[in-house]
Amino acid sequence: MTPKAVQARTIANFLPLVCERAGAKIVHNADAGYTGVRFETVNGPVILQMPTEDGNDFRIIHEFIEPSDENGRTEKEIAHFPAIYKPQGVAHFTAQILNSRGFLG
Repeated sequence: MTPKAVQARTIANFLPLVCERAGAKIVHNADAGYTGVRFETVNGPVILQMPTEDGNDFRIIHEFIEPSDENGRTEKEIAHFPAIYKPQGVAHFTAQILNSRGFLG
C-alpha cells in the first residue's frame, strides 16, 4: 500500500473495458524500481509506469521477452506524458495510445 500503488490502482479503476480485457494488473518491480499497471497485449506486455521521485513523467513501456537487438534492450518506450493529469486523464491517454498503436486487439 505505497502511494504509487494507490495511484496505479486509482488509474486502473478508470481504464475502459478494452484495457481490462488486456489483463490490466498492478505490479511493483523492485529490481527495475517501478510501480505501474501491466497489460498483457497481443504484441506482448506493456507497462504504464508511475512517475518516479526524480522524474515527473508517466511512461508507457513495451517489454520484450528476449533482447530485441545487439545491445540487449529488453524494453522500448512507447510514449511518455507529464504527471499533471488526473487519474481519468491518464487512463484515457493510456487506452488511446495502446489502441492507436495496435496493442489492443
